[in-house]
Amino acid sequence: MDRRCVLVFGCGVLQRSMLRCARRLGLCTVGIDPCADAVARDEADFFEVVGGQDFDGTMAVAMKYNVSAIVAAATDKPLVMMARVAEALHLPFMSFETAQCSTDKFRMKRRFQENGVPCARGRLLACADDAEGLAFPLIVKPRDNSGSRGVKLCRSNVELQACLDEAFQYSRFDTVLAEEFISGKEYSVEALHDASGRSEVIQCTEKFVTPFPYSVELGHRQPALLDEPHRQVVGELVERIGRCLGFVCCASHTELKINGDKITIIETSPRTGGDFISSDLVPLSTGISMEGQLLRMALGEIPDTRSGRKERSSGISFFHFPEGRVRRISPRLEELSSMPGVCLVDWQLREGDLVRPVTNSLERYGSYIVEAETRAELDTRMDACEKLVCSCVEIESDKA
Repeated sequence: MDRRCVLVFGCGVLQRSMLRCARRLGLCTVGIDPCADAVARDEADFFEVVGGQDFDGTMAVAMKYNVSAIVAAATDKPLVMMARVAEALHLPFMSFETAQCSTDKFRMKRRFQENGVPCARGRLLACADDAEGLAFPLIVKPRDNSGSRGVKLCRSNVELQACLDEAFQYSRFDTVLAEEFISGKEYSVEALHDASGRSEVIQCTEKFVTPFPYSVELGHRQPALLDEPHRQVVGELVERIGRCLGFVCCASHTELKINGDKITIIETSPRTGGDFISSDLVPLSTGISMEGQLLRMALGEIPDTRSGRKERSSGISFFHFPEGRVRRISPRLEELSSMPGVCLVDWQLREGDLVRPVTNSLERYGSYIVEAETRAELDTRMDACEKLVCSCVEIESDKA
């Protein structure tokens, strides 16, 4: 095989762009996924069905294709196994310890506290009786999942056991994390960490979420409307996070809240951001392909975040509607794809479909991506898109 070969973990919708990016760079791609019918399997040069935690199976695939690099996009689950594979094959990647700490939110929190990273206080609970002394409201979450799965605001001890039971559905641990509730506006930070551990923020993202008790992302806009002092502190915190967790040869997606001058880190992960943040929004708003730079680091090369850098704006909105049944969808909805700046529309509802409350990121009904020269222009364009969508979709209450 003449071309260098990269092993891509996952062939889902959020890995499609990574596979395409690798092929544009002239790499041979080997995609692995537990699902034989993974939606992006045909984007890979070679595809193999391998369990998400199957180390021996993954090593067999890596040896079969003589891979030169391993990489994952927008997923936490394979990181520990990937670290083992990278160690066995002497490939650039984070350490096994880093992967373990980064995929267990409680261990991550302890690292933050030991290294002066401002974060929410929290402790592990196995049942509601363990919550003695905790003040409500609390955020209850699995230690080992993403996409808002199992994350819920708990307002009182009466609600606590039900919240714990819901979190346990999305966890392999016998305890879940209960954190103090942090108020403030939500943001994420997309960064790269090279082989020496040097950290560089590529973009800051403003988040828009559902009302509590769930907090599921309904949209993202870049760049976030942060002043320079806040951006400087955020950059310093991302660098400190990278050092304390040992981030090397990886991207990172860090979630935080800002309330006045107080910045609180919620959590981080040494991967590209999901929700098309790193794959689509960052290239549109900065001209930088985070996936391309991640592939360069995976091949032992130095990332280049200067060439082609630009300052624009981009955003994504996930369709959301009141609970009920879709009574009518106007043909005018097709106009959305030709609205100014609209790059992509993914519509997943039909007349007669039931719309339920969104409790995690897998339950949303499609999205659209918009680009613009400035953040003000982006906001105007996305507001116009939102008005069109609302005028074209009629929801009938299913409660009688």
